[in-house]
Amino acid sequence: MFNRRTFLGGLSTAALAAPVLGGGAAAATRRRAKLSAVPLPLTVVNHTGAYANTSITLYIVGVDQSGQQVHVTPDGRRVPISFSDNGSDGYAHYGIPLNNSGDTTISLPAMSGRVYFALGGELKFKVVESGTGEPALRYPAGWVPSDPSNTVLHDVFEFTLNETGMYCNTTMVDMFSVPSAIRLVGASDQTTGTLEPGGRDRIFSSITSTPGFENLRQGDYRIVAPGHALDLGNFSSTYFDSYIDQVWEKYRSTTMTVDIGTGVHRGSVSGDQFVFGGEVGAFDRPSTRDVLFCDGALFAGAAPRGPVAAILGAGLNRSNLHSVTTQPATNAASFYGHSVTNHYAKALHANTVDGKAYGFAFDDVAGYASYVQDTGASSATLTLTPL
Repeated sequence: MFNRRTFLGGLSTAALAAPVLGGGAAAATRRRAKLSAVPLPLTVVNHTGAYANTSITLYIVGVDQSGQQVHVTPDGRRVPISFSDNGSDGYAHYGIPLNNSGDTTISLPAMSGRVYFALGGELKFKVVESGTGEPALRYPAGWVPSDPSNTVLHDVFEFTLNETGMYCNTTMVDMFSVPSAIRLVGASDQTTGTLEPGGRDRIFSSITSTPGFENLRQGDYRIVAPGHALDLGNFSSTYFDSYIDQVWEKYRSTTMTVDIGTGVHRGSVSGDQFVFGGEVGAFDRPSTRDVLFCDGALFAGAAPRGPVAAILGAGLNRSNLHSVTTQPATNAASFYGHSVTNHYAKALHANTVDGKAYGFAFDDVAGYASYVQDTGASSATLTLTPL
């Protein structure tokens, strides 16, 4: 359930290893009929309708199973990053061009990381020195106006591939820019991430017409997630405060029941903390930033506290903690109904074919994230859908 936690905090703003997604240790212990194909054929399909293949570049970066930071070459080789990768302009040119026409298939090696796709420009990756003196990759932070990739139309999907399976998601946790869908074929045939026709325009319009969310748009490049917008000074740092107050007052006299799958935990508010018994402990009142980043007071560490934190964070973003006392809420009809809610995530979900999106880091709670996995994966297809 908790497969995107380690991407929190703006991976691209510092020299950090691309973290492991999906599955993890739990996936490694699953019994399966067959192993996933490694390398896995990844086919990229350009259905943007606005950009030719020759204007689109891919970048595949992350870490191998030993933790070594790597990039993937056009012929599917997984190569450790090096200081010498930086060219005369100071940037590492890891681009993989699409075929001049038709679809492009790449052999995706075992690793964990991201596939970036840039339209009409080149993304700026840079190899820098880590705290221990080793080469480390600085990723683009496209939502930051001063970032050299800010004026490049681009987006990303995240994955982990190893012999236990393929685990991947189309993510909008940092921003929404280029719509895409992922199809994963193996033991089953799954597709997620597809927008309804005209979805991109409606998402841009819906978010920027919502009071408090007007300043999340950066031209036609992207909508910035409200957490990053807050850090840029374009979103209120107190936006969720009135709703958090409402939740805290509700549970001063009411008990919340949280089922994490491996156990049921009960809590209520005492003083300024939401107090659960046993190993879960107490949660301080979160800030708006904590809610949007699902961090700080809502940091999801080890179980059982971590899953409870994730469920509280999801309920705050979806604004159903005040009305659903048994969590996690699983009925989407209870999501985003309050005037104070994560309208960014709401708009994303409202415009996807399957109702799933990764609008915030705990959006996988109750299975509402655009995430798929297959322990016997045989192929994957990334489709860049109409702009």
